[in-house]
Amino acid sequence: MGATIVEKIFSMKCKKEVCAGDVVMAPVDNAMIHDITGPLAIRKFYEMGGKQVHSPERVTMLFDHQIPADSIGAAENHVYMRNFAKEQGIYNYDLREGVCHQVTMEMGKAAPGEIVVGADSHTCMYGAGGAFATGIGSTDMGFALKFGALYFRVPETIRVTANGSFQKRVGPKDLILSVAADIGADGATYKAIEFTGNTMKAMNMSGRMTCCNMAIEMGAKAGIVPPDTITWDYISRLRNIVPFPLESDNNASFIGERTYNVTNLSPQVAEPHNVDLGVDVAKVAGTTIDQVFIGSCTNGRFEDFVEVAEVLGNRNFSDNVRVIIIPASRQEYLKTLRAGLIERFVTAGALVEAPCCGPCMGGAFGLLAPGEVSLSTSNRNFKGRQGSTGASVYLCSPATAAASGIYGEITDPREVE
Repeated sequence: MGATIVEKIFSMKCKKEVCAGDVVMAPVDNAMIHDITGPLAIRKFYEMGGKQVHSPERVTMLFDHQIPADSIGAAENHVYMRNFAKEQGIYNYDLREGVCHQVTMEMGKAAPGEIVVGADSHTCMYGAGGAFATGIGSTDMGFALKFGALYFRVPETIRVTANGSFQKRVGPKDLILSVAADIGADGATYKAIEFTGNTMKAMNMSGRMTCCNMAIEMGAKAGIVPPDTITWDYISRLRNIVPFPLESDNNASFIGERTYNVTNLSPQVAEPHNVDLGVDVAKVAGTTIDQVFIGSCTNGRFEDFVEVAEVLGNRNFSDNVRVIIIPASRQEYLKTLRAGLIERFVTAGALVEAPCCGPCMGGAFGLLAPGEVSLSTSNRNFKGRQGSTGASVYLCSPATAAASGIYGEITDPREVE
């Protein structure tokens, strides 16, 4: 029997044949902590008797959820982590670079064949770069900091094959929302999702990041795209790694297989209050919205803002909607700035913020009041996710968000000239 890409990665790292279901201790190539989960992970490190972090150069530390500090507690957490970084010799990106997942990718901290963990559930985004990447709890992170390794149960793999070409104004976010609706919020629990097919092969890294980012929304342990020329071109600009073949064998065993044709896929919107409640935009078109959030690790890249600008054209956003736009990182912010898009968004009535998580987790700013409705390009729409538990959050693509921001109601972006 052949091996899946996930089984191959663990076999390489453990230096022995590993199969799905095996429990192994595997070395960690990189560990990411941020300002929300980091303090608890550090405390667990000390509680385990930790004195010196195993490999400080393999720790990525940054602040993104509550920046600049929006409370005394947040400021204290920042100081605690800064002191730990100095003590341990860890380079701290602090609040300068942006959202943890985007920064981890663009700093080359995740590459094909590597095992990367992060104290944040959307760490699975790094699978776009061919890594096995997964979110872990703070206790596990404390262990990884101390030992440079972690116990894993090697997950079975669901293969998701996407074929066909997207219509104009339909893209990766619409695909992953439709996949989540099909598989369900717990349909891939502790499984890996391998994304393949000619749609994925034609997709740029930004789109692949969007898809892998939301694997966790189906309960998956990881999402992964087999590395190809697009992957290696991206990675080679960041690190000196010789490309090597890494893909599932033809006779590999998958626990499930799903096939999708995107040719006739419509823009998708996930209704409140679960990510797997995805429907065609036509079902919810006309729903009045109070806020539009365009950003997050899911859709805060330059490519997303280019599409927003194309949909916006020379129009303005509705005066009845608060449009908040946040690039996912300093690099993405600068690309958007230099292209003149930030000025365009501001003149159209949007509030453009510095790179951070912003309204995504409802922790810092952009919160919703009871009864308000948000349309968001982020990855979760649970009750209370962006503020009041009495508010409602719909999820969508950047194109749908832009069109809806113009008219003040959920709008099919294909209908905007």
